[in-house]
Amino acid sequence: MKNTSTLGLGALALGMLMAGQAVAADEYHALLKDRKFAEVEKATTAKLAKDPADASAMIARTKAILGARDGRFDEAAAQAEKCVARHPENGACHTALGKALGTKAVAGGITSAIGYAGSIRDAFKKAVELNPRDYEARFALLDYYMMAPFIVGGGDAKAKALARETVSLNAEAAKLMNVSLDLKEENIAKAEAGALALKPGDDDAIAQRHEEQLMAVGVTHLSEKKYSDATRVLGEAQKRYPDSPTIAYSIARVHQEQGKHREALAILDQVVIKTPLPHVHYRMAKSLQALGDKPKAAAAFEKALSFKTGLAKTMRADAEEQLKALKT
Repeated sequence: MKNTSTLGLGALALGMLMAGQAVAADEYHALLKDRKFAEVEKATTAKLAKDPADASAMIARTKAILGARDGRFDEAAAQAEKCVARHPENGACHTALGKALGTKAVAGGITSAIGYAGSIRDAFKKAVELNPRDYEARFALLDYYMMAPFIVGGGDAKAKALARETVSLNAEAAKLMNVSLDLKEENIAKAEAGALALKPGDDDAIAQRHEEQLMAVGVTHLSEKKYSDATRVLGEAQKRYPDSPTIAYSIARVHQEQGKHREALAILDQVVIKTPLPHVHYRMAKSLQALGDKPKAAAAFEKALSFKTGLAKTMRADAEEQLKALKT
């Protein structure tokens, strides 16, 4: 069974884009949480034109660029590097840099990922050092330790030590770290019990991680074709996070895997409004194709392929093949 708790170094950059900010009450927080990345980028660009040293604007702009998923990795990294240079004691600048470099590294392939690994690790470690209660940074560092090989400073021993260290700061955050570790070790029953019992409190980063881990448990059940278990866990996740498009997308996937394409499309039609991302268009295309709507399926495949980044290689290859078949 494949580990679904994290997705390699890409998770460092993409998995928690919506997690809590170092200053959660800043003017960009609500827009980022609602995934209004274009609005954030416009607002922060205007702010930085007037005040190039504004840390909140630099952090938010980095997150907005990454959230857009349009391949501007260098621009995101450059913005975060400016933030660190101007504000070396601002932990959120270092977290933004780690995530930007993580995204850039994954886009460049395994050699690039290894080359950037040390810088990614150091950015997250510095963020945690500067602000031990920045749980966005702590979760990012945990992911790094779980996914990176020992030779570049990773390893489960370090991940477990970080979880133990976190207990004294926030017990629920530490429990979430253990859920991640249980998922990695394929102890799904324990991970599920831990995730369902957890109460994240008011911290946005902890709540976002909780949402992600509930989804990861559900997706693990789905990968094992345990559809009733996947439905049960994802249904509970949706009760707790009713506005989450990622949980809704996962529920649509459960329907799709069972051949319930009309049910899947009804959900995906709503998901794509909040997250018009390539994988959503791809899944819509698959269900439209299964229902025999060739014109709409072709249009959805074309939309998925129009994105420069963000579509898995297997999905892109399949989309190209299916589109060719639909047009012959």
